[in-house]
Amino acid sequence: MGKAPINSPGPIVCRVCYEPARTLATPAALTACIGREPDSIVLGGHAASKWMGGWSLWTPQPRHVLECSPDHPDPLGALNQELARYRLEARDTPSGCSFCGGWLGFFSYDLGDALEPVGSRARRDLDCPWIRLAFCDRWIAWDHRSDAVWLGALQMDDDPTPVAVKLAEMRTLLDQAERTTIAAVPAIAIDQVRLDHVPCNMSRTQYVRAVTNIRRSVHDGDVYQVNLSQRFTCACPAAPADLLRWQNQYNPSPYAALVQTRRFAVVSASPELFLAVSGGRIITRPIKGTRRRRLGGPGADAHNRRTWKELWASEKDRAELTMIVDLERNDLARVCVPGTRTVVQRRVIEEYATVYHGVATIAGQLARPHGPGWLEDILRATFPGGSITGAPKIRARQIIGQLEPTCRGVYTGAIGWIGLDDTLELNVAIRTLFIQGGVAYIQTGGGIIADSDPDEEYEEALTKARALVAGVEAICRVAERPGRPWAALGSQVPAGQRKERGHGRPCP
Repeated sequence: MGKAPINSPGPIVCRVCYEPARTLATPAALTACIGREPDSIVLGGHAASKWMGGWSLWTPQPRHVLECSPDHPDPLGALNQELARYRLEARDTPSGCSFCGGWLGFFSYDLGDALEPVGSRARRDLDCPWIRLAFCDRWIAWDHRSDAVWLGALQMDDDPTPVAVKLAEMRTLLDQAERTTIAAVPAIAIDQVRLDHVPCNMSRTQYVRAVTNIRRSVHDGDVYQVNLSQRFTCACPAAPADLLRWQNQYNPSPYAALVQTRRFAVVSASPELFLAVSGGRIITRPIKGTRRRRLGGPGADAHNRRTWKELWASEKDRAELTMIVDLERNDLARVCVPGTRTVVQRRVIEEYATVYHGVATIAGQLARPHGPGWLEDILRATFPGGSITGAPKIRARQIIGQLEPTCRGVYTGAIGWIGLDDTLELNVAIRTLFIQGGVAYIQTGGGIIADSDPDEEYEEALTKARALVAGVEAICRVAERPGRPWAALGSQVPAGQRKERGHGRPCP
């Protein structure tokens, strides 16, 4: 496998074929079996998944990968050339399944520097590309609404591998998953996970000071809102596929994902949809406002009722979401037919495994849903998402680049799929781990406005981080060698990442 060539003779004509399958395998077994392979990708992988309206995807070795590093001279040009390499001629997809073959992967937050440079001071300390898209010509799809399983493959001109062989390979993977015995992923009390000894790129004092500086900028009229984040660092010798399985069981999120490569892995438990495009219609669902939700124990129900009502009544959180709705309406205006933008849903409180969120939905009809550069137009108009930058977006990104010490990488970028028929679905890569060299990097944050309380904002960031750190802790305890306590794995954390709030140990 290699990176996509700059020049391509294309377009290669593709025809998509689906075949129903019967299997005793579970989604978790498929993730355990396929997710351990180099360059595999899982989208969803559990019954609560909302990928493609209730579908999950597993893809093994891709046909090829487009990867653009931060020093690439023209990442968007490379993206356009890649999308032009293929043309869909015919499809035979199950009812309700949007994916007809194409690309799976991610866009890093820092790709925004290629769209609109903001002069960031942040240090680039991780080997995370700006774009990584794997072209997948075979996959397994699971309809969680009916538990139907389908095998998918592309038939392409001059392809040395017949579509029947590709489908047979997917059947073999299903058979392997049926025979795969997976170790149970242990439960852990997320509410009791401590973070005071987890290394972080900002101390509490630094984070609170940054929030105070942002509030000053808001009061000065320089900006309305800024999304500030901090990054935690944990030793992580466990398999990323096991981390996804843990998240899917104990912290299920509608836009979960695993991107497994030979150099790094990405595990996402994102609850937020960045963009969905289908039939020329574009949708975005920003999240603003978070309250902790307890999973059990004495007083949990009363606590959850109280925090739900508190979030619903919060004028601060309501104002924060309203600002982002206005920002994203303006973003969509750059690519939509005038008069078609609609706030489909202004604000609702949605329940997730460990938190409550305030969510809104905005939609519109694309003015140019097809043709060369269609995706570049959308990215230039919307990326990165306003819910994880602030408003106005460029000034908010400038402030982020001055206050956050390290580049975000895939965090707050977008993970998902792009179809051959010019459809897509991308999450906002929050609640997302980047794993490299036996170390997990976990970044969380929140939106800061004029009346944000610095200490409350800090605690909100910890609430979001706690479930991710819990998953690392639980899986690493299973993976540790006899006689070697998991907390002693701190030697694997690079020296430059050991800036701590406590004693510098990786996790309690």
